[in-house]
Amino acid sequence: MSDPLIECVPNFSEGREPAVVEAIVAAMAVDGVSLLDYSLDADHNRSVVTIAGAPAAVMEAAVRGAGMAAERINLTKQQGVHPRIGAADVVPFVPVRDVSLEQCVLLARQAGAEIWNRYGVPVYFYEAAAARPDRVLLEDVRRGQFEGLREAVKREAARRPDVGGPDLHPTAGASVVGARRFLIAWNLYLNTSDVATARSIAREIRASSGGLTGVKAIGVMAHGEAQISMNITDFQKTPVSQVYKAVEEKAARFGVQVSRGELIGLIPEEAAERESDWLRHFHEFDPEEKILERRLKRPMRWPGAQAAIAT
Repeated sequence: MSDPLIECVPNFSEGREPAVVEAIVAAMAVDGVSLLDYSLDADHNRSVVTIAGAPAAVMEAAVRGAGMAAERINLTKQQGVHPRIGAADVVPFVPVRDVSLEQCVLLARQAGAEIWNRYGVPVYFYEAAAARPDRVLLEDVRRGQFEGLREAVKREAARRPDVGGPDLHPTAGASVVGARRFLIAWNLYLNTSDVATARSIAREIRASSGGLTGVKAIGVMAHGEAQISMNITDFQKTPVSQVYKAVEEKAARFGVQVSRGELIGLIPEEAAERESDWLRHFHEFDPEEKILERRLKRPMRWPGAQAAIAT
């Protein structure tokens, strides 16, 4: 019988200072937890970390990461194109093996309580862990971002956190903690610097505008190019290849093309359509590095681990 396994993919509001991100990731080194991936994006000013392991250990690692983020990130001085309300902005728990989504909900609730009790950072719950129906969607919780929410909680009881508060942490904001199924974070770049084109395409394909089921999308400027930044929340109902085809067709209407693609974090083996057009837009797609099941067999070294071994 295999051991229960969960994944956690915390997103932190820092993508320009590698030392800060490495300190946050290093704080998450807990026995029983594997580091699978982490990446920084300067334009989004955001980093995404993927860890996996035994449920209790992963929860502890995520809480420690949130604490270090609160210590090292000051949102009053942080700017980027990605929406955010917290230093440890989003902390989702994902069932991988022999763990139910309901069990991940309980972990999320426990993690939220710990983040508040240890570090004084209030918490909102979202997706399957949402305590209220108007907080299921992440974009509804994050409405107004840190600056807007910081003022809204003073005026509106309905905007106040689920745990802690009522005010946000003065520099670390609030964390959004939840439980969900696998999500694919995917960016497509267009061969244009016209961000209005990316925004128009994003509006057409996202589910909230009547587009594709389970697709969230925004258009932003990143690395000097127009980018469509997407989350695909149900790749079984809406495969990545279907999303790519829709973007490609709509881009053609604007007289532009998809120039390249970028995966943030990992994808399950089931979602990697190996002969698809969307995968061909990755210049160096390495299945050993980007597919979850393979990465589990070859986890990364924690930042600072080499130095610790040498001393």
